Amino acid sequence: MSTATATKKKGGFLAGTANYLDERVGVAGILKEFGRKVFPDHWSFMLGEVALYSFLVLLLSGTFLTFWFQPSMVPVIYDGVYGPLKGADMSVAYSSTLDISFEVRGGLLMRQVHHWSALLFVAASGLHMLRIFFTGAFRKPREINWVVGFVLFVLGMAGGFTGYSLPDDLLSGNGLRIIDGMIKGIPFIGAYTSSLLFGGEFPGEAIVGRLYSLHIMLIPALILVFVAVHLFMVVIHKHTHYSGPGRRDDNVVGYPLMPVYVAKAGGFFFIVFGVIMLVAATFTINPVWSYGGYDPSPVSAGTQPDWYIGWLDGALRLAPTHLEFMVGNNTLSMNILLPMVVGIAFLVVVALYPFIEAWVTGDKREHHVLDRPRNAPTRTAIGAAGVTFYAVLWAGASTDLIATQFKMSLNHVLTTIQILLIVGPILAYIITKRTCLSLQRKDREIVLHGRESGRIIRMPHGEYIEVHEPLDEYEMYKLVDFKAYQPMLARPNDKGVITLRSRIRAKLSGFFFEERVEPVTATELEAAHDHKEIH
Repeated sequence: MSTATATKKKGGFLAGTANYLDERVGVAGILKEFGRKVFPDHWSFMLGEVALYSFLVLLLSGTFLTFWFQPSMVPVIYDGVYGPLKGADMSVAYSSTLDISFEVRGGLLMRQVHHWSALLFVAASGLHMLRIFFTGAFRKPREINWVVGFVLFVLGMAGGFTGYSLPDDLLSGNGLRIIDGMIKGIPFIGAYTSSLLFGGEFPGEAIVGRLYSLHIMLIPALILVFVAVHLFMVVIHKHTHYSGPGRRDDNVVGYPLMPVYVAKAGGFFFIVFGVIMLVAATFTINPVWSYGGYDPSPVSAGTQPDWYIGWLDGALRLAPTHLEFMVGNNTLSMNILLPMVVGIAFLVVVALYPFIEAWVTGDKREHHVLDRPRNAPTRTAIGAAGVTFYAVLWAGASTDLIATQFKMSLNHVLTTIQILLIVGPILAYIITKRTCLSLQRKDREIVLHGRESGRIIRMPHGEYIEVHEPLDEYEMYKLVDFKAYQPMLARPNDKGVITLRSRIRAKLSGFFFEERVEPVTATELEAAHDHKEIH
């Protein structure tokens, strides 16, 4: 059979299949409309793709691991190939993890692929949310999609925690012990909740099995549902994009899904997959054989959770001591409750921020063009303060390592980071806002007078001046395309009364917008142009 004949038959088969499906489920119109959707080509939009592709790698590698992992805490004596632990008492879960690492062909590689892709999924999700936050992509009509993305980020953290708790090694056991202590610190119901979760007194007999069910069934199913909802809403609302005067060869807004974007996305998936495989084959992560099985009797320093849970561990370490109070026969351990309340409050504020900003600013317009972070200085400063707060809590999880590695006093390290937790976000807010306002003023100068060329010329009357190069259309548009909002005023209601709610809203709006740099107006541009012609 010739090549042309084979190609013709293949094309006929595909066309026949497409017609068959279209006649029964009407997919042609859907696929045609969906295939014409334009997706932005800016590099920052790839962060969401990295998160999606790393989740696919998670599913593939996790499916491989489920064939050999046994989620049981029944005690056994290890008789595997790893000599240093031969004859040691351990659980079936830990023994099967060692078997996967040393006896299953490709098992250690798949364990490390699974762990590295989990870290990448949470990291890419977090960076994707930061890109959305700093560019204002969460504004109407995308507030709900922000909440969906936030839930995906939390589910990613939950999936990671349940995953690295499964091997029942010393590291995961210490992490579960911390969770057990936090649960028991909840007034009135803590002890009962811990007993229900762990199947008795810690470590119980059921926790690994229950975490396994959550890790391989419930959490992945929820992530898949929320990913589908997230992508569906992206298609419905269409993608946001950066400002520009139009489509240009060097400023392409995006490409249609079919065929360009599908081909590029497929290639990018294999790049992400290849990088994960390279890292997993090169760098060891979570060497459970070095830790040994979980034993509550030894006390050791240096046990750290994965980075995305570290901030919660840091909150516990940085909480002030001697905050226990007796209420009747119950002890209120505020050094446990306070970090829990602060952590939950931080997450709630992040989840609800789009609605908070919309209420403070009174902005009810639809937004499809992204902000440059410098043009929203207060929002950018708030984001920098939040990132700093998170980073200091994250550093707080390593107080013992900082003290031992640098031979410093643990108390001094702890006190320093406690001070940074309060002072750091404030400094980050002030510095970031000052920087944004300075960049805006610099943009005004460039728009009005052009870009500095470094070329000095002498005027006929002897004056030396620097020649400024005019901006092209795209650069000009980018620097002037933003709106300077005015602070809202406290206005009386229908009864002529200025309510407390209205006063608070006006104060917050003034805080958000009072200090600002106005964009260059057409009149100012014309005046600057006339001044150049005179000179």
